[in-house]
Amino acid sequence: MKEWDNVEILLVEDNLSDAELTVRALRGIGITQKILRLADGVEALDFIFRQARFGERDNALPKLILLDLKMPRLGGIEFLQRLREDAATTDIAVAILTSYPLEKISLEGQGFNVHEYLKKPVNTESLIALVKFAGLL
Repeated sequence: MKEWDNVEILLVEDNLSDAELTVRALRGIGITQKILRLADGVEALDFIFRQARFGERDNALPKLILLDLKMPRLGGIEFLQRLREDAATTDIAVAILTSYPLEKISLEGQGFNVHEYLKKPVNTESLIALVKFAGLL
C-alpha cells in the first residue's frame, strides 16, 4: 500500500510550515483520517486524476481538499477550475486556505463550488465545522 492510498483529506500547500500547522490542527481536533500533503496544483491534479506517479493509486477520491491559492507551477484557482470541469470531481468539498484577508478572496459566482475560506493559521472552530460538513468528524 502506498502513502497515497485511501486518502480522505488532500492538503495542497507549498509552504511546509503552513502544512505542518494545518495537519497539527486537524490532529488536534481528533481527525485520524489519512491526510496527504502535495506541494502544488500539478501534483494535486495528477493525484485526483490518477496520472504520473499516482497512476496506480486506488480509485477513491478524497472527501475534502484544503487548497492554498498561491503555489508554484499551478496555483489554486487553476487547480480548482480543472477540478470542477470534471463531473466526477465537482462534489468534492474544497476549502481555500489563505493568508490574505478573507474579504479580499471570493470565488463565488465563478462556478467553483468552494465550501469554506479559512485564514492561515487555521481557526479550530472553522476547521471543526468544515470536517463535519465533509463527513469526517
